[in-house]
Amino acid sequence: MRKLPPVDVVLVGFGWTGAIMAQELTDAGLQVLAIERGAWRDTPTHFPPTTAPDELRWYWRKEMFQGNARETLTFRNTRDQVARPMRRWGSFLPGEGVGGGGVHWNGQTWRFLPSDFVAASHNTARYGALPEGMTVQDYGVTYDELEPHFDRFDKLCGIGGKAGNLRGQIVEGGNPFEGPRSAEYPNPPMHMTFSQDQFIRASRELGLHPFPGPSANLTRAYVNPLGCQLAPCSYCGFCEKYGCGNYSKASAQTTILPVLMRKPNFTLKVQNEVLSITRDSTGRRATGVTHIDVDGRRYEQPADLVILCAYPLSNARLMMLSGIGETYNPATGEGLVGKNYCYQVMSAAQVFYDDKFTNGFVGAGALGAVVDDYNGDNFDHTGLGFIGGGYIANWTTNARPIETHRTPEGTPTWGSQWKAAVADNFLTSTTVGAHGASMAYATNALDLDPTYKDAYGQPLLRMTYDFTPNDRAMARYLSERTNEIARLMGGREVKVVLRDGPYDSMPYQTTHNTGGTIMGTTPANSVVNRYLQSWDVPNLFVMGAGVFPQNAGYNPTATVAALTYWAAAAIRSQYLRNPGPLVQA
Repeated sequence: MRKLPPVDVVLVGFGWTGAIMAQELTDAGLQVLAIERGAWRDTPTHFPPTTAPDELRWYWRKEMFQGNARETLTFRNTRDQVARPMRRWGSFLPGEGVGGGGVHWNGQTWRFLPSDFVAASHNTARYGALPEGMTVQDYGVTYDELEPHFDRFDKLCGIGGKAGNLRGQIVEGGNPFEGPRSAEYPNPPMHMTFSQDQFIRASRELGLHPFPGPSANLTRAYVNPLGCQLAPCSYCGFCEKYGCGNYSKASAQTTILPVLMRKPNFTLKVQNEVLSITRDSTGRRATGVTHIDVDGRRYEQPADLVILCAYPLSNARLMMLSGIGETYNPATGEGLVGKNYCYQVMSAAQVFYDDKFTNGFVGAGALGAVVDDYNGDNFDHTGLGFIGGGYIANWTTNARPIETHRTPEGTPTWGSQWKAAVADNFLTSTTVGAHGASMAYATNALDLDPTYKDAYGQPLLRMTYDFTPNDRAMARYLSERTNEIARLMGGREVKVVLRDGPYDSMPYQTTHNTGGTIMGTTPANSVVNRYLQSWDVPNLFVMGAGVFPQNAGYNPTATVAALTYWAAAAIRSQYLRNPGPLVQA
């Protein structure tokens, strides 16, 4: 193994969190090295408009996602089952390559609610003790502390939307339930289509509060604070699962890398996979990482500071492989790494029209109208049998022809009748969806598989997950509310798509995997402290949605970014002056 010259900081993974952290720490004068196991990707080379909207290449052949042949994970619903490898990604799509999942996201950009950050204490105070087996806890940081960092991300990306709570004043047309904003969105909302107009009308008839979804698909030409230029969205709809060739979707490539890649104190190493975090003889200090290149050569990379910026599942696995912290054991309740794995709970209602054209091919990843009346604790949960909630929205993200085949109830699932129904309803249907939270339970967890290994002989990550009683009660409630809106949208008929039965790892749902490296207030309840610093190894920080103690009823990216800015600020203002624990245990 070749030992390389030391650096100040090594970043493991190079998506949104890696790019933000690299920009912040190079600005502080540190020598930063990012190691990404995937390839280099940039907008003009890899996502020109002539190749970006290619369903076969990017989604069905999954060229943008982590290669299952080299490393995957094993899955089971319950601990009494034998986990089997995921041979093909289905329910979620881990990104690989520069930009990570931020390349293929939709751009739906949410701030978690103030109550989401204090889910345990808030819900306990209002409704009493949490249900048996639920392991929800507070984040250890508040919305008010993160608000300046949410604002930075809004401005970095040029988010389009309409504020509903501006410095404590409720503003007409926005989300009245959101936490107070220090500034209006930097850009206006996206242009609504027929489907959103019907959703807005129906929601208002029910006394709800519809507003335009916040969007990282640019609504006008924009120059961000780093001087990066972004262009208006063309509403082609190839956002989710695709890179944007128009410079119209905020990603690391369009908002940070044009500046960062020019810096002499930043280095990016691609197609190298980090295998472990190395530590000194005390075990309390990280000394760097070991990694391997595509030719099988192994390296030791010394660093004063190690920051995990990979996908949440990969961050948890790397900590387990490196022996940092005790892996969680659901049977005994001991250990913390791998605890509180959460996902999202989705349900929908499809609306079919006879003589009205929804033209779903005219869309964008975050083109939608939303109601937040049933999210978080925005409504009274007394007697409902669950906590949490979700937003209900009508998104027009694009009726991509291979992927989109809405058909009415009673249609055969194959054959000529199915084909005819797909064609008949392709231009005249839309979906109202509920995007639900996921409350942590002791039974859902991550650990290392005892049988299956990756290409380098290391154990695969094992996921044990199923929908919980809270999930099922919440999904039923949100499905009823979704159905109410859908039936008022003026269609010929409505088809309800329920989330029932056990969790299935094959149909795509979201790529919003959270937990496993959770944050909290003490070493007894968390892997990292409120600044995302490891309690066990103080010069190790962990970014990403893995730090969420549970998942809110929102897409996670903006909260992930805000937490990254928050951690970077603490490193710059506190840690570099006095390296060591930022919170005393």
